[in-house]
Amino acid sequence: MKKSKAIIGLLVFVLMLAGLGYTAIFGLGADKSGSASSIKLGLDLAGGVSITYQVVGDEKPDAKDMSDTIYKLQQRVENYSTEAQVYQEGDDRINIEIPGVSDANAILEELGQPGSLYFISQTDSEGNQNYEGGYGVDADGNIIVMYQLTKTLEELQADGSIVLTGNEVDSAQAGSQQDSMGNSEYVVQLTLTKEGTQAFADATTKAYEAGETIAIYYDGEIISAPNVQSAITDGNAVITGQSSFEEAEQLASTIRIGGLKLELEELRSNVVGAQLGSDAIRTSLLAAAVGFALVVIFMIAVYYVPGAAASLALCLYTELIVILLDAFEITLTLPGIAGIILSIGMAVDANVIIFARIREELATGKTVQSAIKLGFSKALSAILDGNITTLIAALVLGVMGSGTIKGFAQTLALGIILSMFTALFVTKFLLNALHALGVQSPKAYGVAKEKKTINFLGKRKVFFAASAAVILAGFVVMGVNQASGKSALNYSLEFVGGTSTTVTLNEDMTIEEIDAQIVPMIEDITGDGNVQTTKVAGSNQIIIKTRTLDVDEREEFANVMIENFGVDENAITAETISATVSSEMKSDAIIAIVAASICMLVYIWFRFKDICFGAGAVIALLHDVLVVLAFYAAVRVSVGNTFIACMLTIVGYSINATIVIFDRIRENMKTMSRKEDLADVVNKSISQTLSRSVFTSLTTFFMVAALQVFGVSSIKEFALPLIAGIICGTYSSICLASAFWYLMRGKVAKKAEE
Repeated sequence: MKKSKAIIGLLVFVLMLAGLGYTAIFGLGADKSGSASSIKLGLDLAGGVSITYQVVGDEKPDAKDMSDTIYKLQQRVENYSTEAQVYQEGDDRINIEIPGVSDANAILEELGQPGSLYFISQTDSEGNQNYEGGYGVDADGNIIVMYQLTKTLEELQADGSIVLTGNEVDSAQAGSQQDSMGNSEYVVQLTLTKEGTQAFADATTKAYEAGETIAIYYDGEIISAPNVQSAITDGNAVITGQSSFEEAEQLASTIRIGGLKLELEELRSNVVGAQLGSDAIRTSLLAAAVGFALVVIFMIAVYYVPGAAASLALCLYTELIVILLDAFEITLTLPGIAGIILSIGMAVDANVIIFARIREELATGKTVQSAIKLGFSKALSAILDGNITTLIAALVLGVMGSGTIKGFAQTLALGIILSMFTALFVTKFLLNALHALGVQSPKAYGVAKEKKTINFLGKRKVFFAASAAVILAGFVVMGVNQASGKSALNYSLEFVGGTSTTVTLNEDMTIEEIDAQIVPMIEDITGDGNVQTTKVAGSNQIIIKTRTLDVDEREEFANVMIENFGVDENAITAETISATVSSEMKSDAIIAIVAASICMLVYIWFRFKDICFGAGAVIALLHDVLVVLAFYAAVRVSVGNTFIACMLTIVGYSINATIVIFDRIRENMKTMSRKEDLADVVNKSISQTLSRSVFTSLTTFFMVAALQVFGVSSIKEFALPLIAGIICGTYSSICLASAFWYLMRGKVAKKAEE
């Protein structure tokens, strides 16, 4: 690179850094687009809308029907936010909490009235018309066809004119296809259940032969009456005639909401304030600043000029993260902020791999320019394999997961792509530019010293025994907890539900005042720090969620509020609420994680041409998960939504560290001599990458430790197990993963010889 180009390039970089920094802080335009303040926030940070529905009818609804309805509503409200929550309240009510919105009426209108949906034939068995068409005008003044039933639903049911109900629709999605003229058109794609497939086949065959329509009736009106263009026998139908994707999505959404097991009616809706106060955001930002400063100081102190270049690239990475979170409309919760802060620590990983390679090349006598080029080239495979493996996991979790899993996957994928970009392009550019400006002394980059090979494999039995003992101790602790009347793990409200108590105070209190004055008294009653508070906007009403309270505890709760805050006894109501993480969501999470592990194994097998590498990595991941689970059991850290994010973070962190070591083993195997033993190659590879493993762990540790020191209680419950996970992930990558591969490789080779 010429000196003039280097100067111009650095000036452009500085201007871009300043411009993106301004955008991330202040935003662009009247709506402050791209700024941190424009990012969609979750209920815990910004509040949102809370809607309660009640099941129509006098009979107590079936538990299975309630569960199914909650799951389908959860899928529906995730269109607003992946952090939306749906849970049962009492016996016959369902509560929906949607973060980042403030207009309850608009949400109710868009969400629709969850109720029964029917597909009705145009004529009955005797040829009588079931509905009539006429012309009307919509809100925009457009002439439209309007339909009206000529019979009651009971009459239609009696004469067999209701051919399908919403329960028999498995899925409804908006999409597009080409019509007979080759033009693109917007459609709604329906997939029916096994029972619905046969009923619809009979109905569409009759309608097609008679040239009739089949109407879709929902919430008191016919919302669509498409012509039947062929008999549909495979359970897959397409509704055409939508003028826009938004219209198609609205119809698909209505069909989905109408396909619930139960008919619901709105009971109440409120705009609720943030569950956490401004202190939560302030302390999280303080933790970010302190952690970031520690990472920058560490990188410069250890890697000199390359460390300074990586720090500048890290600034750009942080700005881009903020801007793109807003651009992609990713809902950010407090654990999400913690995840972003954590990703800053992990983003230096690729730089550490590159800088270690540069130092190795300088140690062989290469020039600085040549060492930079070779360092990036030789580090590329480890960086790509490690990040692509984690990215595959993120994509699988994003597609198959739900709720928090999906939100975590989005943030993870964004962080991975940006970290690769800043390391492989931005840091490389900065190093080449600085070199062109005269920073050419090897001492400014550091020269690797000869590393002594440590016999890690020779100690593998000790490592295996220690890991087995920790995992076994974890199961023992869980058993003891269960036997003593506690749950095996300290499950939070998200997993086990609890009691929701609504209290109308005599005066308005801020969420900070509530947390300082009321929450400690409630914690004394429950003996549990897992208390969640929410304010209802525009009123003195607060909602306090705790573990399930018995009759005596509810009475004590009421007395505390009456005696200490002068609350009227009639202004206190309590209801049992279900877990916000339903059994279906748990199943989705488990299936998604298993699928992600299989995909990672397949990718590693494909890239390394050896399934033993993939198996070794997955076994190491399983080890990390079990050890951190033991930590949760022993320390009794609350197991809630952050638990899922924590485990997934540890999995991503551990697989990345393991891939770096495996990549070096693969490289060294290509040049190993016949006299060289495979165990020596493995020990040499681990020793060569040891500094990377330790240094990356330290930079990540700085960020998490800052969260632990400065964060609010919910952040600390996320940070503490992460600290355990970082230590465990580093240990398993260095001491276990390669040992697993070595043993399996030996058995495979022995079988081949036989």
